[in-house]
Amino acid sequence: MFKIHTKYTPKGDQVNAIKELVDGLKKKTKSQVLLGATGTGKTFTIANVIEKTQKKTLVLVHNKTLAAQLYSEFKELFPNNRVEYFVSYFDFYQPEAYIPRTDTYIDKTAKSNQEIEMLRLSTINSLASSDDVIVVASVASIYASVSPEDFNEYRLILKQGEKLNRQQFLHNLVRLQYVRNDVENLPGNFRAKGDVIEVFPGYTDLFSYRISLFGDEIESIEELDILTRSVRKKHKIIEIVPANEYIANRDRFDESIKRIRKELDERVKYFKKENMLLEAQRIEQRTNHDIEMLTEMGYTSGIENYSRHLELRNKGDTPYTIFDYFKNDDWLLVIDESHMTIPQVRGMYNTDRSRKETLVDYGFRLPSALDNRPLNFEEFLAKIKSVIYVSATPNDWEKEQANNILVQQIIRPTGLLDPTLSIKPSKDQLKEVTKQLDAQIKNKERTFITVLTIKMAESLSVYLHERKYKVAYLHNELKTLERAKIINDLRRGKYDVVVGINLLREGLDVPEVSLVMILDADKPGLFRSEKSLIQTFGRAARNSNGRVIMFADSITKEMQAAMDETERRRNIQIAYNKKNKITPTTIIKPIFDDLKSDDGMKAMEAYFHKQNAPKNATKAIALLRKEMLIAAENREYERAAHLRDALIELEAKAK
Repeated sequence: MFKIHTKYTPKGDQVNAIKELVDGLKKKTKSQVLLGATGTGKTFTIANVIEKTQKKTLVLVHNKTLAAQLYSEFKELFPNNRVEYFVSYFDFYQPEAYIPRTDTYIDKTAKSNQEIEMLRLSTINSLASSDDVIVVASVASIYASVSPEDFNEYRLILKQGEKLNRQQFLHNLVRLQYVRNDVENLPGNFRAKGDVIEVFPGYTDLFSYRISLFGDEIESIEELDILTRSVRKKHKIIEIVPANEYIANRDRFDESIKRIRKELDERVKYFKKENMLLEAQRIEQRTNHDIEMLTEMGYTSGIENYSRHLELRNKGDTPYTIFDYFKNDDWLLVIDESHMTIPQVRGMYNTDRSRKETLVDYGFRLPSALDNRPLNFEEFLAKIKSVIYVSATPNDWEKEQANNILVQQIIRPTGLLDPTLSIKPSKDQLKEVTKQLDAQIKNKERTFITVLTIKMAESLSVYLHERKYKVAYLHNELKTLERAKIINDLRRGKYDVVVGINLLREGLDVPEVSLVMILDADKPGLFRSEKSLIQTFGRAARNSNGRVIMFADSITKEMQAAMDETERRRNIQIAYNKKNKITPTTIIKPIFDDLKSDDGMKAMEAYFHKQNAPKNATKAIALLRKEMLIAAENREYERAAHLRDALIELEAKAK
């Protein structure tokens, strides 16, 4: 059973939002929208909905960092249930591509993360075997995965006292992609010495299973601590799942190879008929090499491009994803920040297909490679049974899906109000900016300034720096490490103000910021739309003195709509505070992840700033990787993500 463990209880709008969402799910309403303002506790609301409906749940978000944050929150709320984390297992991924204009072929380059691979496998195992599962996933979940039938078929059940053919068991472990290794205690390995077989599950590096035989009978099954080798517990029955997420079903391997050869013959004939001899030679050489590797080794680089044949699917069939593990259940999909996530899901299929069509047209891949793909939008929608779209600014599409019936969560239990809004003329705006900054500095509060172009941001930063303001410029070319450092330094007081173009990025919830100034608020464009303005206003909603100043010579309909919505939310919160005698207080939030305190960060800074010998880079890389793995083991996934990105930057710089 899903059971929340927390000292908090639903308050404010959370009470009604939970009731409305639960009632909608009980009435089999397919689509609902939770319009939740910043800081209203939307995650806590969804957790209560899960507890009350007892539905297996997939929470879909648009990036890894937000997924890590939500994973930590749900893990804390549901400590006794299976909360899983499912994102792309690549720290770095450069897909295979071909650029005809310059005749440039780019081979696939990928760096996988073993920790994330284990978490993905753990997710599939939980979905296949349990009901109390919450999966927090990025949009990578719409990409192909192992079919539920194959995964279930290749699981092994061992019971104490049952007969076991040792040789057949070892053969079955190899079929499940386990590797015999008598030295290293790594996930996905096994060792066998006499009547004792030890298996290291692919989804964890915390324990192994030791199976002791007496003749052909299982005498005991023990779970061993990887590090101390002590017995953690004894089992009567265990389940051994595949060592890797992708399983090649050897029983249909011969048929798969026949299908690949047949398609190759057809493709070579096509190219020769079209007098494309280079392409014919290319596809023949590449595919024959892959067939040879598959036949001899059971694996080849780019094996995913043959997934249609390996799974004996027909052309155009929908690939298997983790959505198929929910297929027979009454499950719930929650799409967080839906105004960002839905457009990503909608666009991924066409982006992937465009790249692969070029590879197919020029003989780098067989046409069946097009069926190794993410779900298209229609297929994605067809998988959904019940969905809750969560956003402070939902798009019109989400509203239409819910018949424009929105569940509103405006009230913040903390009592904090949406910021006050004012409009000032653009004439002499820089004079007004400096006047406001002086007042902010006197009150020891911080400021965000958002402008429209890179040139304006750079010019304004220089202007303020020349007048002795402590200013930083936040832009899209900054790496993750540098962005986090600037925000943390703003919170510490090293900077008074941060200038940027798009300050809507999640993670920019800085309680010390009490003022947001928006230059050229009346200019048309994406960053001055109603939704963007509301999101920008929200940057000042964590401080009790929060306010926004828009510099404009006219009031656009987008500005007016954003101001009306903000005023509506303020009035609701004011009435709630008055009724419950709540005094708004600024959120106290610890400064996240002071990366400079880590040895790896210090080594990295030394290398970047002094550009010393390569041995310093080697040292920094080793330290960063160690700290990243420790953070992952401690389930500090947001911190691990920052360290991972810093590691990638350093390795690229060192090369």
